[in-house]
Amino acid sequence: MSAQQLRRFVIGDIHGHYQGLLDLVSLLEIGESDQIYFLGDLIDRGPDSSKVVDFVREQSYTCLLGNHEQLMVAALANLSPNSSVLQMWLQAGGRETLQSYSSKQHLWEHLSWIKTLPNHLDLGDYWLVHAGINPDLPLERQTAQEFCWIRREFHNMPQPYFPDRMIITGHTMTFTFSGVEPGQIVQGAGWLGIDTGAYHPGSGWLTALELSSSTVYQINVHSNVSRVKPLADVLVSLPHGQDTLSMPMSS
Repeated sequence: MSAQQLRRFVIGDIHGHYQGLLDLVSLLEIGESDQIYFLGDLIDRGPDSSKVVDFVREQSYTCLLGNHEQLMVAALANLSPNSSVLQMWLQAGGRETLQSYSSKQHLWEHLSWIKTLPNHLDLGDYWLVHAGINPDLPLERQTAQEFCWIRREFHNMPQPYFPDRMIITGHTMTFTFSGVEPGQIVQGAGWLGIDTGAYHPGSGWLTALELSSSTVYQINVHSNVSRVKPLADVLVSLPHGQDTLSMPMSS
């Protein structure tokens, strides 16, 4: 491949799996002109959240705000043991994140960086966001709450939000949709979901999608298996306008 050929990779939720991230980036064989975009949820649940954030910062990759980063910011704003937000974050994987830091200074440096993350990114032909978009609101009225947390209203919208660009999201593990196997990518009305559940014991797949070639690169963080496939080989189209989630979701 020519070093001048631009490739754009979008990577789904990492959730603290640093070694899996390194293995995936190695599989991508990144060139000087290539770009990587992270959809958020770098942190929580996995063992090495601080290392994941260090890597993304040091490489100056673009990262979006995920619901777990948003929750971390809110939780650390009030460190009272009685804080319901703090307890929610700890139970959602924040405890593992705190354990990954060796000093408060390191944690606060990362917190300051997280506060600067954008909550969406328009690439012209693709529109990147962590969770989705509210189909009932114009773009200028959308908030970080929608962009970081929304699920069913977005997944079930009967027609694309944008007429000229595809939305790419993480947030909801793809195999929680009816009829979808671990490692598969889902397509709804004008959107693709690429969170294949890296942290989940029932999946372990960490996914990168290269936009120009529609190629999927995957590493399984549990088995160390890697694979590269055309998007069409792992894509499942969801029925529009239906509640397709087959199992309860945690944030």
